[in-house]
Amino acid sequence: MPQKIVPNIWFDRNADEAGGFYSEVFRNASASVGARYPDDVPDWQSSFAGQTLTVDLHIDGYRLVLINAGDEFRPNPSISFMLNFDPLAFGGDAEAARQALDETWAGLSSGGRVLMELGEYPFSRRYGWVEDRFGVSWQLLLTDPEGDPRPFIIPQLMFSGPVQGKAQEAAEFYTSLLEDSRVGFIAEYPEQTGPAAAGDVMFGEFCLAGQWFSMMDSAVEQDFTFTCGVSLEVRCRDQEEIDRLWERLSAVPEAEQCGWLADRYGVSWQIVPEKMGELMSRPGAYETMMGQKKIVIADY
Repeated sequence: MPQKIVPNIWFDRNADEAGGFYSEVFRNASASVGARYPDDVPDWQSSFAGQTLTVDLHIDGYRLVLINAGDEFRPNPSISFMLNFDPLAFGGDAEAARQALDETWAGLSSGGRVLMELGEYPFSRRYGWVEDRFGVSWQLLLTDPEGDPRPFIIPQLMFSGPVQGKAQEAAEFYTSLLEDSRVGFIAEYPEQTGPAAAGDVMFGEFCLAGQWFSMMDSAVEQDFTFTCGVSLEVRCRDQEEIDRLWERLSAVPEAEQCGWLADRYGVSWQIVPEKMGELMSRPGAYETMMGQKKIVIADY
């Protein structure tokens, strides 16, 4: 089934470099130019004319889009990517899974910043959280092969600051929007832990359109929250679906631009048609998109 929700990561003029970096760090990964800026961009974007606009990155069959733009935004740990190293994916060989985890950790941590040291924790025999040289956050986990199978990559949303304690509420809201969606396992904080109250989400999962996500309420005061640094692109089948999701999700009118919106929790979404690439190949399409808030297919 095609991937309906595609995480997009904002880069400061170095998306091509990042695509090459991730292709080397991850096994079974590849990167290629997805789209280019047109030659006739507006004056304020003139330095990008003809350059890479997006890089398509595929890791173990999972697609991410790297946006090649300016320094307006950058990713932060509010949305990170969990990497599940399941021994079953290595023929049941836990040592092989551990070795692959350690190799990936070495690549991602080179030039990056460790957020939680790689080691043994109550929830995993091998776990670490790292922010790579481009500011993208990854959580590497040696999974229990006796647990429910999960994909290699799962985006995780961390609720902190102005949305502290909202993880479960958000998961229930998001799963009401799309078919084949549900809230899964939730582990609660048993007592007050930093800003997290008893009953807040220590770790939880939810499925959107058949894709797994995880969420948590932060146990540590954070000086960041959700931004456009990482956004979630939803590929809609028609204008009706675009209109419905836009109506339900958009909560910050000033954030609306060329298919982008911010929801009530500050999470950025891109609500676009499945055939956006085809639309963008039409004459004047880039200018049309830049003038829109919600994407209106009939305008192209």
